[in-house]
Amino acid sequence: MSIKTVVWVLKSSEKKSINMTKQEILSAFQFRHACKEFDSTKKISNEDFEFILETARLSPSSFGYEPWHFIVVQNPELREKIKEGAWGAPLKFDTASHVVVCLAMKSELTRYDSPYIKQFTKEVQKLSDEYIARREKFYENFQKSDFDLTDDRKLFDWATKQTYIAMGNMMTAAAMIGIDSCPIEGFNQKLTDAILSKDFGVDTNKYGVAYMLAFGYRKNPQGVKTRRALEQIVTWM
Repeated sequence: MSIKTVVWVLKSSEKKSINMTKQEILSAFQFRHACKEFDSTKKISNEDFEFILETARLSPSSFGYEPWHFIVVQNPELREKIKEGAWGAPLKFDTASHVVVCLAMKSELTRYDSPYIKQFTKEVQKLSDEYIARREKFYENFQKSDFDLTDDRKLFDWATKQTYIAMGNMMTAAAMIGIDSCPIEGFNQKLTDAILSKDFGVDTNKYGVAYMLAFGYRKNPQGVKTRRALEQIVTWM
């Protein structure tokens, strides 16, 4: 069996194949680390950052409902505003080429009977009315019985979990093209939501901050990556 992995890239309706070895893919995972300070003189191209965002857009989510929104914060004054509630952001925000604030949907949008779900299944997923009616019943049972998603906090936490899939994909995609990143959870959630409402126009009845991501090019050498051995984290049955 060939060790080649084929990655398909769609660009301008033209399909191209890029051959990457398994080792090249693992090298990208070794390259990725939480970069604490970036080289502020180096900027990510628009094309490269749109590629990173596209991997977020194509990320999987439960039932395919995409419970997220991404704000790319390039305005220096708005970065300063966010820093007021984010103790983990200052050096990263000051030096990063691009900053992303990820919002997770709240129960007003993710509850089984929400207008968003009805609109999404019809206009985005383009399901038939008959299929939508059956799916609504299934989705209601899933929330109420299977996952006990029965209050606002549980629904928000469930949506937030899904946004982390997009985070992982963005960071890995960035690493594969030589771009560094740093995930940020060092913030006061209530204070940050208040800033997003006041200064960014975010409807915090519908969205709450999940995490922040900084992207750029490293200023300092990467430290040694430490991980437990595979046999310590995997059990074969």
